[in-house]
Amino acid sequence: MRLALAALLLLTALPARADDAAACRDGIAMIKAELAKTQPEPVARTLRKELRVAERELGEREYDECLDAVRDARRALAR
Repeated sequence: MRLALAALLLLTALPARADDAAACRDGIAMIKAELAKTQPEPVARTLRKELRVAERELGEREYDECLDAVRDARRALAR
């Protein structure tokens, strides 16, 4: 019974991780697109930092931390 429950939990978590990975990649693309535009230096500096963090976390498959960096980049753009 425990093994079946563990397998079920694992299988339900896989689509969420795939969604997070896709959202992470989309967020990185958004940051790159915004950096291609003219941004005030404080915003550009924050975007470069968050891009670096997001790419690192994507490589480490830490999608929640990647999405945190994307959120911080969006917050910098809203200023």
